[in-house]
Amino acid sequence: MAVTGPEIERLIALMSKLPGLGPRSARRAVLQLIKKKETLFSPLADAMADAAAKARICSACGNVDTQDPCAICADNTRDPHALCIVEEVGDLWALERAGAHKGRYHVLGGVLSALDGVGPDDLNIGKLVERLGGGDITEVILAMNATVDGQTTAHYITDRVSGLGISVTRLAHGVPVGGELDYLDDGTLAAAMKSRRPF
Repeated sequence: MAVTGPEIERLIALMSKLPGLGPRSARRAVLQLIKKKETLFSPLADAMADAAAKARICSACGNVDTQDPCAICADNTRDPHALCIVEEVGDLWALERAGAHKGRYHVLGGVLSALDGVGPDDLNIGKLVERLGGGDITEVILAMNATVDGQTTAHYITDRVSGLGISVTRLAHGVPVGGELDYLDDGTLAAAMKSRRPF
């Protein structure tokens, strides 16, 4: 039974579809927005409308921006020879927040998954192969998640890249900075042991 009007219930229902927000969290968020209508709700609604009108998918890499090509692809100071391949835009944004990569990116839009029926044609792999054939890229950095599907995708891309004379590297897997061994799972510890290097 609804305890508020249909407009508020619709907002709660839509908010609950966002990652990390269930029905209870969405209800609390909406209540907070309504309480701070002038300072939060109205500016947020304006910002959302503005972003919805201007958001674009970069035709070069698949990033989300308000311009095409995106700010990263348009930045001439970035290394044009290193291409970091990520699963989703959120992964690209995380690497940018960390300042970890100074080259270009390519967003696949997911991973290969036989269980979910996702094949190479469902991802942005064709555009990737096209970019790699251009001759500028000398290193491909595979920044896939350490999941079975992520690693399957990484192996598939490695096979597609072989023969192009492009170096293929991947992110290291193992003990995170500040991590304690006792709290890590077995897979992470095994990966860390395999990826050990001289001290």
